[in-house]
Amino acid sequence: MTQLDIKMLDTPAENTWCPGCGNFGILTALKRAIIELASELNIDIEKFVVVTGIGCHGKIHGYINVNSFHVIHGRVLPVATGIKLANPELKVIGHAGDGDAYAIGVAHLIHAAKKNIPVTYIVHNNHRFSLTTGQVTPTTEKGEKTRTTPRGNPEEPINPLRLALASGATFVARGFAGDVQHLAWLIKEAVKHNGFSFIDVLQPCVVWDALHTYKFWRERIYKLEDTDYDPTDYFSAIRKVEEMGDKVPIGIFYKVNKPTFIDMYPQLKRMVPVRDVKPRDISDIINKEFR
Repeated sequence: MTQLDIKMLDTPAENTWCPGCGNFGILTALKRAIIELASELNIDIEKFVVVTGIGCHGKIHGYINVNSFHVIHGRVLPVATGIKLANPELKVIGHAGDGDAYAIGVAHLIHAAKKNIPVTYIVHNNHRFSLTTGQVTPTTEKGEKTRTTPRGNPEEPINPLRLALASGATFVARGFAGDVQHLAWLIKEAVKHNGFSFIDVLQPCVVWDALHTYKFWRERIYKLEDTDYDPTDYFSAIRKVEEMGDKVPIGIFYKVNKPTFIDMYPQLKRMVPVRDVKPRDISDIINKEFR
């Protein structure tokens, strides 16, 4: 296999994220994780597929040189599922924003977790619809003023980790965009897990959220692996995800091995559909459509 270097994943695309955006940390962590996984698992970079939704996070597919698929709002998981079922050998990593994942796409999260679809789902949680200038999302805290709640958000936010646990996710974690090394480790562990892997990433938005800054999170977060916490205990995980005050835990909250959706349907393991598809030149069709 070719000697791997993180620069192999760079692209010529101009990065248009705001300076200081938490997405930079997530992108760097993703690149590190993919390079290290390719080496550890002795697999080619071509085996990785990134699926992105609509939002600031969605640009990440253009900033990393792997197979990628950019989808419509809220539909990251259905497409990621289709890719994985078509070729189970692929390492499929979905990216979504908190508005993308927990609003229009929330039903897909529930059912992907319930079915234990073996894909990784990374949610860039910045508490805002930042691409469209800072509207309220399902994770915006009560009382916060946004472009759509100028007098303060009247609703309680959802707890994404509690939702993932209740839905049956077999790997539930939280990361922080300001700790790239730790986040890269979480992504690696998630991708190696044989089941539905969910990571909610605390991602500061430096333009539309003056509350959840890097300083705000650094003063509160602590790592679960630095304690005697047991991530195999479901009820401990249920209690731990409720900690969102002066102390905020990050790390792996829950991890358990269960049969995946592919395991439950043996025919999916016997046949890889994409192997039966012969390459076809579609240039004539494209040229006809866009004349």
